[in-house]
Amino acid sequence: MSERLQPGDTAPAFTLPDADGTEVSLADHLGRKVIVYFYPAALTPGCTKQACDFTDNLDLLAGAGYDVIGVSPDKPEKLAKFREKENLKVTLVGDPDKKILEAYGAFGEKKLYGKTVTGVIRSTIVVDEEGKVERALYNVKATGHVAKILKDLKIEA
Repeated sequence: MSERLQPGDTAPAFTLPDADGTEVSLADHLGRKVIVYFYPAALTPGCTKQACDFTDNLDLLAGAGYDVIGVSPDKPEKLAKFREKENLKVTLVGDPDKKILEAYGAFGEKKLYGKTVTGVIRSTIVVDEEGKVERALYNVKATGHVAKILKDLKIEA
């Protein structure tokens, strides 16, 4: 089981392929705040709702100085299908070997329909301009989560 990140921790560096197979690094975003969110699987109902919520609020978040990166264990081909089907604007990257999911504490035991399973723990990490963890939210809900982030970060439409 991976350790959960705490505010003040240095966010683990990563370079992962996006939906087009282009490498995306956290380091590319130094100087801007980044919302890194972890979700179990592209093209599933909850993950679709969450990705659409981020897409719908992307301009608002960008205007407040935040970039958004969604991370799942999916391969780029599946991410591309997800992006096209749902018309997503957020950057989606794949972590098939789950090393980054584990580094962020977003992979491990969780409860699913009353059973304990091992998988992706839906999580959101807010990283500041210097690459430090500002907020670390674990076991978040797919629905209403983006609205909660906007409220927590005091970003208003």
